[in-house]
Amino acid sequence: MNIKKLHPCNRLLVLVTISLLGYVSEAQEDLKLPGEVTEQHVMVPMRDGTRLSVYLYLPKGDGPWPVLLEQRYANARSNGSRFGLANIAQHGYVVALQNFRGTQLSEGRYVGYRALGWGKQQDGYDTVEWLAKQPFSTGKVGTFGSSQAGFAQNFLAVTQPPSLKCQYMIDTGLSLFHEGYRIGGTTRPNRFKGMAAACRVKSHNDDMLKEWFEHPTYDRYWKDEDCTRHFRKMNVPCMTIGSWYDFMCQGSIESYIGRQHSGGSQSKGNQKLLIVPWLHGRFNKGSLVAEMQYPENAAIDMVQHMVQWFDHYLKGIDNGADTQPTIQYYAMGAVGEEHAPGNIWKTAEDWPVHSNDTPYFLYSDQRLGVARPKAAADSVLLKADPFQPAKLPNTAFQGARDARHYEAQPNVLRFTPDPLSSPLEVTGHVTANLHVSSDAPDTDLIVRVSDVYPDGRSILIIGYVHRVRYRDGFHKEVFMKPGRIYETKFHVGWMSQVFNEGHRIRVTVSSTGDPFYESNPNTGKPLTIDWPDDARIANNRIHTTRTHASNIVLPVISE
Repeated sequence: MNIKKLHPCNRLLVLVTISLLGYVSEAQEDLKLPGEVTEQHVMVPMRDGTRLSVYLYLPKGDGPWPVLLEQRYANARSNGSRFGLANIAQHGYVVALQNFRGTQLSEGRYVGYRALGWGKQQDGYDTVEWLAKQPFSTGKVGTFGSSQAGFAQNFLAVTQPPSLKCQYMIDTGLSLFHEGYRIGGTTRPNRFKGMAAACRVKSHNDDMLKEWFEHPTYDRYWKDEDCTRHFRKMNVPCMTIGSWYDFMCQGSIESYIGRQHSGGSQSKGNQKLLIVPWLHGRFNKGSLVAEMQYPENAAIDMVQHMVQWFDHYLKGIDNGADTQPTIQYYAMGAVGEEHAPGNIWKTAEDWPVHSNDTPYFLYSDQRLGVARPKAAADSVLLKADPFQPAKLPNTAFQGARDARHYEAQPNVLRFTPDPLSSPLEVTGHVTANLHVSSDAPDTDLIVRVSDVYPDGRSILIIGYVHRVRYRDGFHKEVFMKPGRIYETKFHVGWMSQVFNEGHRIRVTVSSTGDPFYESNPNTGKPLTIDWPDDARIANNRIHTTRTHASNIVLPVISE
């Protein structure tokens, strides 16, 4: 903000604000931002006196402007991030980037998302209302961001700050137990030890990890970080974007469903859901997705799309943002095949769309089919070896890539039918229903679905993990006994894929995928941050009989 160009009254008000509330600097003057956007840093006081770091990006001119807020724990000081935020500001918005309590330059103890929501500390609420009262602000605030900044928006919405008018979420989440720290009931200590790098005080992250391991089930502790319990308090219009090649797509879809059907009066009927053929992220939303080159219709100008949403709800511009279809989703198809079906946009009035839930049964010869097995006794051995696990050397879900390297490893079962004689569309929620026995009290099950091309490529679409001790619900641990068969049902993912003629649907089942899925010690003992000395191999069996017919349920779309 160029203070010299302000009206004298506003100039005085800004100077007083700077003096009282602690603007630290005009950050890193060496970087010339586009559109003459200026960058400033302020430490914003919360209700308990703790000050949180906020970087402001102010457009050229006198203002005032609506404000767009993003909350995250990660550092956003790369030139790419700063240019991206300045690019948004050029459209006539003050863009504010806040770091969570205890991260980066923000004061206080790092407690993850717990200070953002509905407890004694309500950092999201306090930040929105502070921004709304500044001289550069019109008093209207919107929020945006993906992943961690998507979770933060759900926490914020529950607190209902009066100045929050709308939200724009990408690849979001709701429950930290189910979609963050304990995916499928698994623990990922090595993944989250690295969170210390974002903390001002590294030991705060260690303290939080210890807390997590004191709560192995979905108890009151975890309910305090679960936004699904508070949809009725969410009360603003929201554009939610989910990505098919992202395990967090479940959070995006559940956020839409909860707000649209159970939210407040300004929430119900004012939600939009856009589901796209992309990876997890924010502005990586083009037509080239990992190894898949989709048609150009798969690309969206995310900044323009977001600005259209905010222009309507924060500036009152009648641009059709509120009248576009409630649901827009991309039905993916084969790439590089002329006239292949799919790769088109579809619309719907609500989600999920109608489908026929069709069980595809696993056979002991590792075929896959719709006919129920006839054998009275049949199974396939699946070894869970934490000492020599199947390798998934990635930090992110490997969708839109050839999965044959993983599938070819020992102890990964591949179930593949004959090539399709005609195209088959699968759109909706995919679930697994596995019948398993083991000589160990606990183990993990990993189920993935791929599109196998005629040339042999196995393009991963969805995948998920489930820790078997939670087969009766995440609120309790129930361990297996040798010789008994247990039915285990769990979420695998959301998808929309038109499998082309000549392609095959492949389902893989495994028990390890390290380090992406950190291995289960298989002992049934309390899980620990550090790897235990008594970890063991689990010899599991996937049963494929008439009575115990393991299957995966695909939502098939009829013509």
